[in-house]
Amino acid sequence: MFRVPEGAIGDWAHRLVEHGVPHDVPVKRFGETVLAFRDPDGMRLAVVGVPGIEAEPAWAEGGVPVEHAIRGFHGVSLLVADAAPTGAILGDVFGFREIGREETLVRYRAEGAAQGAIVDLRVAGGFLPARQGTGSVHHIAFRAADDAAQEQMVRKLAQNHGIRTTEQRDRNYFRSVYFREPGHVLFEIATDVPGFAVDEPADSLGQALKLPPGLEMQRARIEAVLPELA
Repeated sequence: MFRVPEGAIGDWAHRLVEHGVPHDVPVKRFGETVLAFRDPDGMRLAVVGVPGIEAEPAWAEGGVPVEHAIRGFHGVSLLVADAAPTGAILGDVFGFREIGREETLVRYRAEGAAQGAIVDLRVAGGFLPARQGTGSVHHIAFRAADDAAQEQMVRKLAQNHGIRTTEQRDRNYFRSVYFREPGHVLFEIATDVPGFAVDEPADSLGQALKLPPGLEMQRARIEAVLPELA
């Protein structure tokens, strides 16, 4: 889910029609207007009209007027058979708080955060386990300030929920551990450190393709299949 100003939903509906993108009729959910659509691979996405976020920073160099532009991630929606055990981990380990229920949805919010602060648990039984592939999300990542904060989360998972994570993996810009929550969704806990400025100046971030050392030998092949971004 991507967050946009509340008054931008009409513009986004028009934009989806203009570009032939399959989408649903906007609906109200937890006091926000949700416009769901599918990407070319069939993945379900949505823009969410959020009240009072007009002043949040927005990208001004794209094809969308800045007053209607995406402000960032709003959150994610997970399909689970039982919300309680997943919700317990969100609260105990990650500091989320349940803030509402509507029909089959249970909404959690991260305390002290604005963007990317929402996790919706949609309760539905009788589904076969998902298979990884095109049009699916690989994992959901949660932040830890540093190694110590990550280790504290790992201990809580083991002691309070009987869940063990993978060993820590160095991702160059952050360090990660992974585990499957009770609904079998893959969760990642990633440190904020050392950060994306570890191998280039902060003022030039995003201007060149950066690859981890293990993939540098495959740069030509990777660049050949990437879509044009600018």
